[in-house]
Amino acid sequence: MTHILALIDGSIYTHSVCDHAAWVARQYAGDVELLHVLSQKKAGSLPSDLSGAIGLGARSALLEDLADHDAAAARLAKERGRAILDAAQDRLEEQGVTGISLALRHGEIAETLTKRAGDLIVMGKRGEGADFDKLHLGANLERVVRSVNRPVLVASRAFKPIRTVIFAFDDGISARKALDGLTGKPLADRPKMVVLTIGAEGSEHAAAADAATRRLSAAGYEAETRVRPGHAEKVIAEEAAATGSDLLIMGAYGHSRIRSMIIGSTTTSMIRSCRIPLLLFR
Repeated sequence: MTHILALIDGSIYTHSVCDHAAWVARQYAGDVELLHVLSQKKAGSLPSDLSGAIGLGARSALLEDLADHDAAAARLAKERGRAILDAAQDRLEEQGVTGISLALRHGEIAETLTKRAGDLIVMGKRGEGADFDKLHLGANLERVVRSVNRPVLVASRAFKPIRTVIFAFDDGISARKALDGLTGKPLADRPKMVVLTIGAEGSEHAAAADAATRRLSAAGYEAETRVRPGHAEKVIAEEAAATGSDLLIMGAYGHSRIRSMIIGSTTTSMIRSCRIPLLLFR
């Protein structure tokens, strides 16, 4: 059984994360763990220790008030987290999902996820309070995708039925891992697969894409190959729009972190600009 970790935070993406997690659960007959992480550095909270700025003549009652404030804020954050988890559980149950568990944890998101068991992670593109400019990428998302060696489904703003998938295939290690996952444990709905590679007809990349298409067809998918020259980000976006794709699957961060910082990253660019959900494999 596939164990799905769905990361929810009360942001505008929370409903969508639940809906995408429900879809994954149906595809793999999996169970869902709803995870809410209480950050140790909650924005807008008072510093934990103001004693150095108060001065020698301050009353001890002020320090007690500050301690009470921190305790009250922590209690309210826990209560809010439990309410978010309960509401998310209700949404999953309404969609027929069973095997739901709830988890409330302290810490930083990427570190928390690396320590937890799970076969696939579902999370939103941006977290609570994030800048919603379309080119602003949530800080937690990139850290998670780079550090967690599990597939990550990046939910779009709203869920829509997934009938057509564009699979950006470059024959790299991550792309082959995605292919193994799609054929070794196929999606129950067998959505249409468009295998897209960047290059020229007759090239090694085109031959590898054709081989991938044949494997997908043997696994029960309706699959076709598309080969196009050009810049990867631009071509992928154009093909996703032209095919009316509902999901993009691709390998994540094929180069080292240092290399991608210098020359840029197709993965980061696609996460920023793509309006459909992405399933990323490391």
